[in-house]
Amino acid sequence: MAQIDSYRTTLINRQNELSRLTSDKAKEQVKIADLNKKINSASDAIKRTKNISSINSKLKEIERYNKDIASTTKKIADLESKIVKKNKEIFDTQKKIDKEQVSIDKKRKIESDKLQKDQERSLRNINNTLNHHNTLHQTTINEIQELKKIPEKITVLFLASNPIDQVQLRLDEEARSITEMIRKTKHRDSVKFESRWALQTLDLLQALNEHDPTIVHFSGHGSNDDEIVFQTQEGIAKFVSKEAIVQTMMASADNIRLVFFNTCYSRNQAEAVSEFVEATIGMNTTIGDEAARVFSSQFYSAIGFGLSVGKAFQQAKALLMMEDIPEENTPELFIKLGLNAEEIILVQPK
Repeated sequence: MAQIDSYRTTLINRQNELSRLTSDKAKEQVKIADLNKKINSASDAIKRTKNISSINSKLKEIERYNKDIASTTKKIADLESKIVKKNKEIFDTQKKIDKEQVSIDKKRKIESDKLQKDQERSLRNINNTLNHHNTLHQTTINEIQELKKIPEKITVLFLASNPIDQVQLRLDEEARSITEMIRKTKHRDSVKFESRWALQTLDLLQALNEHDPTIVHFSGHGSNDDEIVFQTQEGIAKFVSKEAIVQTMMASADNIRLVFFNTCYSRNQAEAVSEFVEATIGMNTTIGDEAARVFSSQFYSAIGFGLSVGKAFQQAKALLMMEDIPEENTPELFIKLGLNAEEIILVQPK
């Protein structure tokens, strides 16, 4: 809890205590008024009678009422003392809140000024980039034309790891669903699906070199330390760093156009790899088995119909929403600088 919130809680508690003390004082004052009424009533009774016994009895009542008044008056004095003290505590607490608010406002102003400077710096960088636009324009056009030379057939390399010491995932269901959806597409003969199971680190480069894939699909576990979980020969987890994955993709990216990290906490891997391939997909938090299966199978279905990576990504998110799976904001798409997701088409046979 922030310090100012703690002060505010204290202020509310003290205000409630003050309210209670004020209420108690009012109740005691009502008692005094009632006692005075009783004294007046007893005095009137004395005036109306000449009976000595009755007079003495009323005098004793008056004496008792006066003692009660004295006792109640003392309580009121004690309550007033507490009220004065509580008002001072409230005043002191309000001063602390005001002081803390001034400090918070000062920090916010510093942060706002820093943000403004950062934005100005970013604008200057953008202007510098735009100044070089004419020089880069023709180069970009040439690169886009090369990227549009789409092959007649692509290979999807499905890499799965499900170590025995980790929560078991339904990766076979994901692979089955992807192959089934691809089989139903218009250009199914143009998509070759290859898989590697119980993936070990030694298998990765071997599989990349053997199949020369267009799409590399990682399926399994990820860690919130930007790692992907492979497995050892014994079948237990082996954590591979983001840097190692980036290096591997960089060294193998000649024909790879898309890397799909269908693993938890893989956003940073995807963003880093997007420097070397046209498109990457990663997850910004954990993703459930069902969401992973539904999203990936619909993505590849759209790819198999010849849609762009951008369209396929949006359709996959839409299916999550239609299936009432509240994880449509978990996948993130990253595109290599200078490219457009709507222009990246992976399947378009001649």
